[in-house]
Amino acid sequence: MNGLRLLPAGVLVVLVAVFAWLLLGPERVSDDPMVGQSVPSVTLEALPGRAGFDPAAIEGPYLLNIWGSWCPPCRAEHPLLMRLSEEGIPIYGAAWRDSPENAGRFLAELGDPFAGVVLDPRGELVIGLGVTGAPETFIVDADGIIRARHAGPLTPQALQRDIIPVWNEVSGE
Repeated sequence: MNGLRLLPAGVLVVLVAVFAWLLLGPERVSDDPMVGQSVPSVTLEALPGRAGFDPAAIEGPYLLNIWGSWCPPCRAEHPLLMRLSEEGIPIYGAAWRDSPENAGRFLAELGDPFAGVVLDPRGELVIGLGVTGAPETFIVDADGIIRARHAGPLTPQALQRDIIPVWNEVSGE
């Protein structure tokens, strides 16, 4: 009878351990439903004064960054995007829920790492990519297939863990 009283506590301990492992365990990029899918084909307006882009027309692998001038983590990750761009990694950007004026000011102030940048005021591209919040960065191979996704701001650790290894694979470096 005493063993039966301890059963609920034992079950609770096991459930907490399983949920903790699922939530805090290693990231599983391959579990992302967008990995292995094509970048959605949408037509969006270029940010005035800058080149736009059509995912179907981009040759070679690239990074696709979803950002907004209203987004503090986007501002925090921006120096890393600038560094990647200076190292020759092509980056395309989609300014999500942003005005042309604010997005343009953001890039004028912090620098423009983008080979092309479009405005996504209604979230057409963002919805197609399954983005849950800005910033998010996707690695896209030369065939237009998403190979990895990083949700949240890029950090030096995230670059080393999530971005650079996949980039080296898709770019042949």
